[in-house]
Amino acid sequence: MSTLSHVFDLPAQKSELLIFFTLLQLSIIILAARMGGEIATRIGQAAVVGEIIAGIVLGPSLFGLLMPGTFHYIFHSIPAGPLDALSQLGLILLMFQIGLEFDFSHLEEKANRNAVLWVAAASMLVPFVLGLGFAMVSAPLLSPQAEPWASALFIATAFSITAVPILGRIMMEFGMTRSRLGVIAISAAAINDVVGWLLLALVTTLALSHFEAIAFAIKVFLVFAFIIIWIFGIRPLMKWVIRRFSAGGKLTPHLLGIILISIFVSGLITSSLGIFTIFGGFIMGVILHDANEFVEAWNERVSPFVLVFFLPIFFTYTGLRTNIGGLDSASLWGWCGLILLLATVGKFGGAYGAARIAGLNHHQAKVMGIMMNTRALMELIVINVGYDLGAISQQVFTMLVIMAIFSTIITTPFLRAWLPRAGVQLTAPAPMPERSQNRLTTDYRPDQ
Repeated sequence: MSTLSHVFDLPAQKSELLIFFTLLQLSIIILAARMGGEIATRIGQAAVVGEIIAGIVLGPSLFGLLMPGTFHYIFHSIPAGPLDALSQLGLILLMFQIGLEFDFSHLEEKANRNAVLWVAAASMLVPFVLGLGFAMVSAPLLSPQAEPWASALFIATAFSITAVPILGRIMMEFGMTRSRLGVIAISAAAINDVVGWLLLALVTTLALSHFEAIAFAIKVFLVFAFIIIWIFGIRPLMKWVIRRFSAGGKLTPHLLGIILISIFVSGLITSSLGIFTIFGGFIMGVILHDANEFVEAWNERVSPFVLVFFLPIFFTYTGLRTNIGGLDSASLWGWCGLILLLATVGKFGGAYGAARIAGLNHHQAKVMGIMMNTRALMELIVINVGYDLGAISQQVFTMLVIMAIFSTIITTPFLRAWLPRAGVQLTAPAPMPERSQNRLTTDYRPDQ
């Protein structure tokens, strides 16, 4: 850094320095993501798994450990602001695409609505209780600096979260986006995440000792009001906009501009409500999922750029803040193993049992359980908040990072093994842009 910073002294030259390192970072990130995705697909994993691991590899856990000088030169020569902004923007656009991909007409059937509610409730409650119990026992040993209840609530929330963006991408790669199982899983996961973010806001408030029950109740009301307004008010307005500004089903510059503004404004509103910008993007996609010509045009012109450019930035930025290397004793690894066991059993068992109660057969319930167990980077958001507030220690943070990665890695092989038994004809996962363009359909009969 010092060599170049002496060269670039004037404000204009410092701007050039910022651009130089940003372009260097982006070039390395995109290359690593493409390589990671290709390797993952070659060994039977979803491409997203390889991209996540590539992001972790580029961070201090491996690259920073093996080549600290080069690592700091590339990623710490300038502030992290540009990479952070690009990563969040990419995630918002990805959530919009995930919303576009799902056919929620399945939820018109009462049996499917019941399944969503059962799975959402059980897959949230069971792991939450297990996480709470684990943390109350382990907090004095693993996070002695923290208030036990605050630590327990953060860990319980991390146990109960489901990663909507990652689950959605994996399901798109398997062509499950318009299947009955896919819609139930993504709907239940979305409910999990909305409740999870509200719970995170509550836990954070409790940790800071400023909890006000009335303010929290108002926030919950506003979230539901937002969803209702978007479905019954914004949806018909956006449908009219698409008909007005599209030319023969094409994504015109005016229409693209309006859509991007609507995504960003939706994200701004959900952010102000305390449930993060990504859900604004997701809801905007959901209300437009049946605008078929627009969806096809978006997938053709915009989707590949989002998936190839923006999304790997998010993975890498998260990896830069994750350091897997703090477990230096057998006892710590034992606690880590217990976290993996309890989190997996809680999420899988809760979703499986609820799916069986809701009428799904044994094989379908297993698929539901493994899909709801996918946590990935959404959990990392929760544990980063807990770590920043001092509610969990560095060791617990590392254990939960490992759990997030583990729960994501195991999803694809189990889906590949169990989906045929649930009546789904599998093909090899295709690269994401092509798959999302095709919008493959796998229909389930309610009696399957």
